[in-house]
Amino acid sequence: MVRVLLVDDQVSYRRLLARLLRTNGFDVVAEAGTGREALLLAAATAPELVVLDVLLPDFDGFEVARRLEAGPVRPAVVLVSGRQRADFGEFADLVLVRGFLGKDEFTVEALVDLLAEG
Repeated sequence: MVRVLLVDDQVSYRRLLARLLRTNGFDVVAEAGTGREALLLAAATAPELVVLDVLLPDFDGFEVARRLEAGPVRPAVVLVSGRQRADFGEFADLVLVRGFLGKDEFTVEALVDLLAEG
């Protein structure tokens, strides 16, 4: 089972996504609402995958991914956002980032496909 950390400041979306992932065989080990909380939980739980919202209240998902990449826990990262991929410019230069999914297009199948590509 893939160990997952979910990071999104919208509690209702995070809970829905956690339920969807658990139903499909993922082990959601923790949930975070901020970048700082995500980094602390990543260090404590050592997830294999971080599903990471781009827009967070303290710093953005790109910064969280950069800090994860520089640290001892180096999970795969899938960025999610309510905005379009083109709105953020180039993000793929981060090694840990496996891909980007819009919140409106997020499915377990799309996530699995991104993970299989890496």
